[in-house]
Amino acid sequence: MSAATEPATPAPGAPAAVRDDLAEAAEAAERVLRTAAELDPDGLAGPSLLPGWTRGHVLAHLARNADSLVNLLTGAREGRDIPAYADGDARERGIREGAGRPLDEQLADLAAAQERFAEAAASLPDEAWSSRVRHRSGYLFPASEIPAKRLQELEYHHVDLGAGYTPAHWTADFAARELERLAARYRGEEGVPAVRLLTEGGENGLRIGAAGGEPELTVEGPVRGLVAWLSGRSDGDGLQVHRGDDPLADPRTALPELPPMA
Repeated sequence: MSAATEPATPAPGAPAAVRDDLAEAAEAAERVLRTAAELDPDGLAGPSLLPGWTRGHVLAHLARNADSLVNLLTGAREGRDIPAYADGDARERGIREGAGRPLDEQLADLAAAQERFAEAAASLPDEAWSSRVRHRSGYLFPASEIPAKRLQELEYHHVDLGAGYTPAHWTADFAARELERLAARYRGEEGVPAVRLLTEGGENGLRIGAAGGEPELTVEGPVRGLVAWLSGRSDGDGLQVHRGDDPLADPRTALPELPPMA
């Protein structure tokens, strides 16, 4: 692990989940940097798996996301409402302006931004982890969730690079946590039909979509496959879909369209 991605060491009283998430985020950042370092420099201008974004856009976003979370950590430390981004266009502007840089600049920027994030987390007093910070979309959440949000950005956008890292590479723990989180995110979602989610073997039944009534669809598959679909990283390939007791010949055509993750 490089110096830039060494796990942050928060104050001893920081929640155990925070400490674990910071360590996982450091490892995830190291994996992204290794993948990016192996790219053909000319390949940065090639398309990522995100519509309209090149691989350069993805790397620039990951760097600026780290800085946005530093802003939230600073606000938690100082007891102030510091926005993640300076203004409404700052996020898109930072991605747009950073996307076309050479590979060595992208790598150095991402490593430095991750180090700033780790340092900001390490300097946060114990009591500040319970402070409420504001997501760029407006909702409030505890600062203790910031490390997990960084981990999510790194893992999902590593897949989005389209450079060989796939949902199959996610750790079992990350996939299990994300299945619970995304199922909760889409539970009761307006405009999404009710769907029952089953992991392989039929355990851990979860539900998304409209509340009330019995779901017409049941989607079953490996945890990573379900998370890939729920997060928009898969069209549902490899999942089994039933309507009632009847398996569908082409499950992908029956899966409902989900709104993008926040």
